[in-house]
Amino acid sequence: MKNFLLGLFLTFGLFANAQSADDLFKEGEIRRKNGDKKQAIEYYTKAIAIKEDHPNAHFQRGFCYAAEKEYEKAIADYTRVLEIRPDFVWAHISRGGSLNKLNKFNDALVDFNKAIELEPENQEAYNNRGWAKKGLGDDKGACDDWKKSKKMGNEEAKIILGNSGCR
Repeated sequence: MKNFLLGLFLTFGLFANAQSADDLFKEGEIRRKNGDKKQAIEYYTKAIAIKEDHPNAHFQRGFCYAAEKEYEKAIADYTRVLEIRPDFVWAHISRGGSLNKLNKFNDALVDFNKAIELEPENQEAYNNRGWAKKGLGDDKGACDDWKKSKKMGNEEAKIILGNSGCR
C-alpha cells in the first residue's frame, strides 16, 4: 500500500508539473516577441511534441525559421499548418515568401493566388505575389500587383513602386 501511495503521489506530481502545449506555446511567444528566435523555436518544438497538430506553434516556429533564413524548415512548418488548416491565409503568404527566398517563384505564385482567393483584399498577398512575378520575369504583372497592394494601403508597395520603374 505504501508503494502504491508513493507511486500515485509521484505520478500526480509529475502531471502537476507538466506544462501543456499551450503553456509552452505562450513561452515561445514571449521569447519571439523579445527577439530570441532560437529559444522561441525550442518552446514551439516542445509544444508540438505534446500536441503535433498545434497550427499556431507550427506557424510561429516557421516564422522564426524564416527569420533565421532557414527557409526549408519554415516551408515544412507552413505546409504542416496548411495540412491542419487549409484556409490559414497567412500560412499561404508566409510559405510563399519563403519559396520566393529560394527562387521557387512558380510554387510561391500558387500560395499567393490561394491567399488572394481566400482573402481578396489582402494587400500583403498582392505585394508578395508581385515579387514572385518579378522573379519570373513578368514585370508588368509585378507592377500590377504592387499597384493593387498600394491602392489597398500597403506602405512597402509604395516604396517598391517608387524604386521599380513601374509606370
